[in-house]
Amino acid sequence: MTDALELDALWDEFHSVVNMTSQELSAWLTTREAGEVTEPLPEGPGSPTGRHVLAVLQKRRTDLTEDDVRVMYEVVDTVQAEQEQGAAETADDTRRRHRLMTLGHDPLKAG
Repeated sequence: MTDALELDALWDEFHSVVNMTSQELSAWLTTREAGEVTEPLPEGPGSPTGRHVLAVLQKRRTDLTEDDVRVMYEVVDTVQAEQEQGAAETADDTRRRHRLMTLGHDPLKAG
């Protein structure tokens, strides 16, 4: 398991990068899954990673599993890489924004 100091740093970084609330992310995942042809089951909307991010947002730090920690690292790395790459792109690139929102990061959200 990750040591306490590393976990504290990851927890803070994850919650800094994931700037959507669990309610916002849940609504986004449900919206993204709803299409003209199909309506998803309410208990499983969104990508597996998006659902896992949502689950982590609803946990206390002491309840994290190794899998949670892995997903937290993955999300932090992905969002930071997108932010670095995105400096050359426009902030309102819809596909990029939607991809990041699936991970709980809205690049247009202040703070």
